[in-house]
Amino acid sequence: MTHADGDSVDGMEAIVRRAQSGDVDAFEAVYRAHARAIHALCLRMCGDAAESRELVQDVFVRAWERLPGFRGQSALATWLHRMAVNVVLERWRSSKREALRMIDDPEGLTLGALAVRGDADAAIDIDAAAARLPAGARTVWVLHDVEGYAHDEIAAMTGIAAGTSRTQLFRARRALAKVLGS
Repeated sequence: MTHADGDSVDGMEAIVRRAQSGDVDAFEAVYRAHARAIHALCLRMCGDAAESRELVQDVFVRAWERLPGFRGQSALATWLHRMAVNVVLERWRSSKREALRMIDDPEGLTLGALAVRGDADAAIDIDAAAARLPAGARTVWVLHDVEGYAHDEIAAMTGIAAGTSRTQLFRARRALAKVLGS
């Protein structure tokens, strides 16, 4: 059996076992295989390129520390993904940001400087639009619409109520639709 990138599943399992035993070269192979996806997730969640690079490093430092305890009950990619979500959320909590607050206004949402330029070749990238959402709305949108978590799972991860998650998702979708002209 092979992954889409051509690596055999058995080959990756052997690499993971070697990394679990402290083989730095094997862990580097794990990093190379998963860093791009973890970076994309961190970037979507935090909306800042420099911060997302720091978060990726934090994720893989934690993965190196905890890899000996990885039992393979889920795919390594799933394990790393969940770890990345937790690292991002912990960073927000530790810096005492109001990451899960939404600024209310008469329209229901203010996206600040995000505006559609008039020229024809100005296409708004959805990731750029999402990066401009308030942190709480962006977090829920990424976790629900991009990563596929249910509202109950989001509530458990973030410490908000499931109803708040639904509200944040509604507002995020509405804002994105407005910005993207849908």
